[in-house]
Formats: sequence, structure tokens, C-alpha cells
Amino acid sequence: MVGILFHGCSAFPPEDLVVVYAGYVDVDLKNGRSLFYYFVEAQDDPDHKPLTLWLNGGPGCSSVGGGAFTELGPFFPTGDGRGLRINSKSWNRASNLLFIESPAGVGWSYSNTSSDYTCGDASTAADMRTFMLGWYDKFPTFKTRDFFLTGESYAGHYIPQLAVALLDYNKQSTAFKFPVKGVAIGNPLLKLDTDISSTYEFLWSHGLISDEISLAVTNACDFEDYTLDYPHNVSESCNIATYKAYESVTEYTDNYDVILDVCYPSIVEQELRLRKMATKISVGVDVCMSYERFFYFNMPEVQKALHANRTNLPYSWSMCSEILKYNNEDGNINMLPLLKRIIQNQIPVWVYSGDQDSVVSLIGSRTLVRELADDLKFKITVPYGAWFHQKQVGGWATEYGNLLTFATVRGAAHMVPYSQPSRALHLFSSFVRGRRLPNDTRPSIDD
Repeated sequence: MVGILFHGCSAFPPEDLVVVYAGYVDVDLKNGRSLFYYFVEAQDDPDHKPLTLWLNGGPGCSSVGGGAFTELGPFFPTGDGRGLRINSKSWNRASNLLFIESPAGVGWSYSNTSSDYTCGDASTAADMRTFMLGWYDKFPTFKTRDFFLTGESYAGHYIPQLAVALLDYNKQSTAFKFPVKGVAIGNPLLKLDTDISSTYEFLWSHGLISDEISLAVTNACDFEDYTLDYPHNVSESCNIATYKAYESVTEYTDNYDVILDVCYPSIVEQELRLRKMATKISVGVDVCMSYERFFYFNMPEVQKALHANRTNLPYSWSMCSEILKYNNEDGNINMLPLLKRIIQNQIPVWVYSGDQDSVVSLIGSRTLVRELADDLKFKITVPYGAWFHQKQVGGWATEYGNLLTFATVRGAAHMVPYSQPSRALHLFSSFVRGRRLPNDTRPSIDD
């Protein structure tokens, strides 16, 4: 392991010092398969705070580039893509944070056996379990620390499957057992047919498509036949209707956050090359951060500082893998039975939704959480209602059976911590501390 006392730039004051560890854990020595991680200690009293794993989705997108350096880590790239700035709403205020580029072929994670890049949900969960065992060997003091599993988007598959893999390990282990204490997934893909159909309901309800297009999609599309292996099993009439829907939304709308402006890459790339500050801000959000991040991670000095890219990969770092051949059919797996198993092990599950995301919208997630609650025969323990942060509505939430929570985050995108960092931190802090979201305007510890 490699320890780094990380300022990001010399202008940071001493109190902003963050202890970071970065490196690799081998998950298959024979094939030469290794996963890259970025571990951030909690800001205060890290020895007494829990450990939280974060995974981005895709499948095949980087948790380091996404979660760590765009959403909830302590640093973000500066506008010129050559340095770092402080994220004052980092989740390391409440927990130690572990980000992993998974599976191999994502970011700086790699294999010396090219066939390993053909993979799917089962192999990804197995490698992640092996990774965690190896990581705990490097950081043994965390073996007894509360462990939370979090992520977003296709992590709606990654996280439940990993949690079940860890629980299965615990059943047969007579020694170490993974101390899993909670699961929280944001805007998660849980059941493809429901999540896909809710996209068009969201677009219509937010005025992005007409009544006529909405009816055309409803009449033409049988989403039970819809698969990620698009356009197989999708009728021509459905293809036409959905194409008209996205034509109406236009390419100038961010489907992951319908209220944000879009970034114009050509302008950003020119400014980055000219070493100008790219400050494309929309509603307080840098909508061009993805390009600044790409530039930053491909600087040789950054890779050296992070002890990344140790095999000199023959391609640039990218947010989402261009070499991975992920099993598209795995996207059809229903995650509700796995979430049910997790809850039956007395592990709390939170599903939260940024309410401006049309791709995996709150409409589908709320429906599926209610379906899961009915299957578990859970009664409502907290009625659906507003929760508050800094005397404003942070979103809406409900709880079933004291172990299942659904919450929205008001004004948030698919990437909740990116677009609503303060509300996201409040939600996360409540989750890891085992607290319900506040239903009144009285200040809390996070306000």
C-alpha cells in the first residue's frame, strides 16, 4: 500500500490535510488481474469512524473518477484540469472512504489476460470479495470497523450482489466475517423493465415530451421485452416512438439532470490546452468537470503521485472503459430478491433518488421499493413526507419496517452528491449514524 499526505496544491491550509492511500490489490495472480483503489481517511477522528465503500456503475465506469473526484471525495479537479480544489462537502466528514475501479479493465485496474475483460455481474462480485479480503490484509485495523456499501446507477447491481457475496462468505467463515452494517444505493438500476418505462413517464411529467409521444411510447413498447442488448427484442414501432421522445428532449438537455445546462467539449478542451480556467457553472455545478477530470488523470505526474498505471497501459485513463466486454444480459437481473436477502439479515437498506434524473428516475425506484416492502410484508413506519436540511426541504422520504428507506433528494441529478453536495452529505451522515432523516426544520448536527 502507498500512503500519501495529500494537499493537492501547496496553497491549501494545514487543516485541509487529507491522508490518502492508493495502490493495487491482486485478485488473480495467475492471470495477473489487479484492481486499483483510492482510500481516504475520515477528516476527523478516523480511528473511530466507519468504513464506506463507494462504487460507480456503467457497467464499466470508474469509482475513482466518478465518486472520488466528481462527487463525494475530498478533492475535485480545478477548472484548468491541472490541480485540485477542496470539496467542503466530502463524505469523509462522516466516514473513511474506499473507492475501487472495478472490474478489471476500468480505469487503472487491469489484467494481463485479455479474456478477463469479458465479464459480468457474477465475476465482478467474486473479484470484489477477493479484493476486500486482500484490502483488509493491508488495513487490518478496519476488520472490526462498521462497513457500509454504497454506490449509484449500475451499482444497483454491483452493491446488492457484493453484499450477498460477503454474507455468503460470513456463513461459511469460522474466523473473519465482513462487518456489513448497511447498504445505500442512489438512482439504482434494480429492475430493468420498471426503470426503463419510468423514464418516459418522467419525461412526460416534467414537460419534456408531448402527450402524443408519451401515448405512442405507452402503446408501442412492451418494456418486459426490453433488454440492455438494444435494439434486440424491441419492436420497430417502439424504436420509432422512443426515438421521437429523445428527439423532443434534444441533445442539449442532460438526461441525467434535466435542469442543468450542458457542457460544450470543444470549448473546454481549447481552454484546458491554453491553461485557462474553465468555469462552466450551472446552478452552482461545474457541468464541465468530466473533461477537467480526464485531463487531470492523464497527467503523468498525477499517475505517479497516486502510484497508478503501474503497468503503463496502452490506452489513456477514461471515465468509462472502452475495452470492457460486459455481459449486457446481466442488466435484466432483478435485484429485489437480493435486497430482500440483505434485509432479512437485519441489514438496513436505503434507496435514494435525485429527483431530476430521467435515466433511472425516482418513479421507478419508489415503485420498486414499495414492491419490495410488500414482499417483505413491511408496514410503513415513517409516512411519506418532506425531510429537511438547513431549514429547507431536502427531499421526501418514507420508511418500511425500520429496515427499508426510500428518499428523494430535491434538485439532485443522477449523481446526487455532484449536484446537491450539502443535502447528499446530510443524507449519508444520517445513514451511517443510523438516524432517520429529520422531518422538521430544527437544525441537526450536519446543518
